Amino acid sequence: MKKILSKDGSPRQTIEILKKYAFVFQKRFGQNFLIDPRVLDKIMAAAEIGPDDLVLEIGPGIGTLTQHLACAAGRVIAVEIDRALIPILEETLRDLPNTRIINDDILKVDVEKLVQEEGQGRPVKIVANLPYYITTPILMDLLEKRIPVDSMTVMVQKEVAQRMCAGPGSKDYGALSLAVQYHSEPTIAANVPPNCFMPRPKVGSTVVRLKVYDEAPVDPIDEHLMFRIIRASFNQRRKTLANGLKNSPELTFEKDEIQDALERCGFSSNVRGEDLSLSQFAQLSDIFAKK
Repeated sequence: MKKILSKDGSPRQTIEILKKYAFVFQKRFGQNFLIDPRVLDKIMAAAEIGPDDLVLEIGPGIGTLTQHLACAAGRVIAVEIDRALIPILEETLRDLPNTRIINDDILKVDVEKLVQEEGQGRPVKIVANLPYYITTPILMDLLEKRIPVDSMTVMVQKEVAQRMCAGPGSKDYGALSLAVQYHSEPTIAANVPPNCFMPRPKVGSTVVRLKVYDEAPVDPIDEHLMFRIIRASFNQRRKTLANGLKNSPELTFEKDEIQDALERCGFSSNVRGEDLSLSQFAQLSDIFAKK
C-alpha cells in the first residue's frame, strides 16, 4: 500500500512544510496551493486515474495532489518550474517510487518524447493546477502537439472555464471555446472558491475535464486557415463577421469574396462570429480554402 505522507493536505500541514523549508511564494509563477481535501477528492474523481495509467502533473507544488495521484496510478511524472519546491517534493514523494520529478518549464519540455519514454506511447492523463496568467498557452500547446493524451483535468480561473465550455450565442463564447472544443469535449467537474487555496487568489477557480478526441468533430480542408478565420471573427466582437474578416491582418480576402462565401453558406450579411458553431466555421473556411 502506497503511503500518503501529507495525510489530508490541510492548511496546518501545508504551513508546517512551507515553514520547514522557509519557502517564499513566487508571484511570477502564479502559485496557489490547494488546501481543501474535498477538492482533491473531486479532482481525483474527475481524472479517473487507474493502476495502469501514466499521469503527467503540471505544477505539483508541495506534492499534495501528487501523492494521491501516485497512490492511484501506475506512474506519475511531476513537472515543477520552481527550483525551490524540488527539495520539498523530494521529501513528500520519497516513499512513492512510481513518481518522477522534473524541474522545468512545461512549455520547454519535450512532452511527446517524455510520454514515449515513460509510457511507450500509451495515452497519458494530464492533471494540472495551472497558473492563471499562462493557462491558455499551456493548454493549447498540449492540445495542438497531438501527443497521445486521454484526458486533461485542469484547475483554471472560473472565467476561463466558462469560456472553454461556452456554446454559440453566449457572452463567453469565443476563439478559446472553439479551439478547446475542436480538440476535446470539456465538462466542468467542480467550482472551487478562493478560500480553498494558500495564498488565497482574488477570483474563483474551476476544475475542468477535457476528454481529448481521437478525431476532431470536424475535418476542415485547411485547419490553420479555419483558426485564422475564427480569430479574425472574434477580434472585434461588436463587428459583423464580414468586417472582422476584412479587417484581419492574418487574412487577405476581398469584400466581395467574403460576401460571396457568406451567401454560399446561407449566412446573413450581418451575422457575427459568436453566432457560428464549429461546424459552420469549418464550412466557411472550406469555401475559402477551395478558392
